[in-house]
Amino acid sequence: MRRKMPSSLTLTVFEAAVRHSSFTLAAQDLSLTQSAVCRQVATLEEYLGVPLFRRSGRGVMPTQAALEYSQRVATSLDMIERDTAELIARGEGGGELTVAALPTFASKWLIPRLPAFCEANPQITLNLLTRTRPFLFEQSLIDAAIFARDANWPGTEQTFLMDEDLVAVCAPALIHPRRKLEAQDFSRHRLLHLDTRPYAWRQWFESRGLTVKQDTLGPRYDAFSFMAECAVHRMGIALVPRFLVAAELQQGKLTEAKLPLRKADAATPQRQNSTAYYLICPEQRKMNPALALFRQWLVGHCAQPHRPPLP
Repeated sequence: MRRKMPSSLTLTVFEAAVRHSSFTLAAQDLSLTQSAVCRQVATLEEYLGVPLFRRSGRGVMPTQAALEYSQRVATSLDMIERDTAELIARGEGGGELTVAALPTFASKWLIPRLPAFCEANPQITLNLLTRTRPFLFEQSLIDAAIFARDANWPGTEQTFLMDEDLVAVCAPALIHPRRKLEAQDFSRHRLLHLDTRPYAWRQWFESRGLTVKQDTLGPRYDAFSFMAECAVHRMGIALVPRFLVAAELQQGKLTEAKLPLRKADAATPQRQNSTAYYLICPEQRKMNPALALFRQWLVGHCAQPHRPPLP
C-alpha cells in the first residue's frame, strides 16, 4: 500500500526553508536553486491544502501551521538520519541504543554497572540521557526510559525492574545514632524534598502511624543526588531510595534516621509506598534487538541484591 505522504526531498526542502525563514538560504544550504526550493514548497502546499509561508517584499515568513509541522518533520528526518548512520556504522550486527534515566538512578546505580553490559555487548553503542519528567517518545530520539512512580504511558510497554525502599538519612553528627527518634525529632530538623514528590515525607510518616507538622515544608531539589549530598553536609534529613545511598551508608557519610515501628507494623510490615522502577519503551521499538539485550541484562541485575558494585 502506497504511503500518503510527501517525498523526502520535499520535506527536507520545507524543513530547511522554515529553519532559515528564507528560500534563498535554504537553497544554499541544500545546494539547490532558489526556483527548485520554491517549486518544492508550492508542491507541498498544494498537497496539504494549507498555506505554509506568507510572501512579502522582504522575503517569506512561515505560518503557524508550518512552524508546528516543521518541528515534527525535523524530528522524523533526524531519526531517519540517525538510523541510517547507525546501519552504515554497524553493518549486519550490533546497534545503537539511546536510553533516558532519572539522574540519580543513572549516576548511582546504572553507570557503575554499565561496564559489564558494554563488555558483554561490544557491538551495541549505548547513549545515556537524563530526564526528570515524562516526555513524548515520538518527539525524541530516545528508545527507552527508566522511570519511577507509575508507568501509565499510552502506547508504551513497561517492564518492572524493582520496588523502591525509601529511607530517611542524614549526617551522623545531626542525630544521636543510638537514640530512638520520635516525630518531634524530625520537626526540629529541616526536611529535604524531591520537587516531583511534594508529599513523600507525609506518606512516609503516615506509613509509620505518625503525624509531623509542616511535613511539606523545606527546600526542594530536582534530583535525589542533590538531596543526598545536602544531607552529607548536614543541611537536613533526606528521604531517598536506599540503593542510591548504599555506598554513603557503608562509608559512614550518612546514617539512617530510624523511627520505631508500631507493634502492628512490626507484626505485619506495610508497604511504604507504591513507587517502583520500570523500563519503558514505545510499542513500535520493543522488538529492537539492542533494546531486547539491554532489557534482559537490566532485569537480571535488578533481581540481584542491591549492593554497590565493586570499584
